[in-house]
Amino acid sequence: MDTEAVGLAIAFFFIALAYAAVGQAGASGYIAAMALSGYSPLAIKPTALALNLMVSAIGTAQFLKVGQVSWRNVYPFAILGFPASALGGSVHLPERIYHPVLGLILVVSAIQMARSALRKSALVITIPKTPPLHAALITGAVIGFVSGTTGSGGGVFLAPVILSKNWGTAHQTAATTAVYNLMNSTAALIGACASWNALPNFLSWWLIAVAAGGSIGALIGSRYLSASSLRVILSVLLMVSGLKLLW
Repeated sequence: MDTEAVGLAIAFFFIALAYAAVGQAGASGYIAAMALSGYSPLAIKPTALALNLMVSAIGTAQFLKVGQVSWRNVYPFAILGFPASALGGSVHLPERIYHPVLGLILVVSAIQMARSALRKSALVITIPKTPPLHAALITGAVIGFVSGTTGSGGGVFLAPVILSKNWGTAHQTAATTAVYNLMNSTAALIGACASWNALPNFLSWWLIAVAAGGSIGALIGSRYLSASSLRVILSVLLMVSGLKLLW
């Protein structure tokens, strides 16, 4: 590997570690890192989805192991989210639109997450509600299409919605978004099959890097981090990634 590829492997390791700790797979971080390195959206999108798929699979396995996945909270978002993500994966935005759109979405998500963290820090904590079916179906479909189009996996958009609507605790949200990321990354990668030939030659090494980082992060997030820490970390990650893309 050349110096740039090694640098990205190291960056991807820490991105995967940080995102996996909050139930995310890191696609927005991979996208930001590759964009700053000069890769085109045609290469960034399938690469980010492949890396996202690896980390989300590890995160899902870890949350299943500790019994934090509630399928009642997952399937309403996935029913329409999976096909919508596959459809979005087949859409390719030009670079001048791709980066600003994704950056703006991430910044807005970060603000929503920060507001949720401030509200949940109050002494009176309400019991989370089960996601209403119709609202969850629509949410899953919209986020699925947007995440498939941008190559972001969807969890970074879904988490702020779940927390702001009180559809789950921080740990439940992390588990739900890990599974959602796995399903939507798979669908979007299938939809983006036309750009598979643009995948970088170093992808296999990057997959190893994110697998290592994701394993450590998922272990930390599922066992040791507090609910407030999960929200704060995710909001910071979203804001940093979004500002990098806008900049």
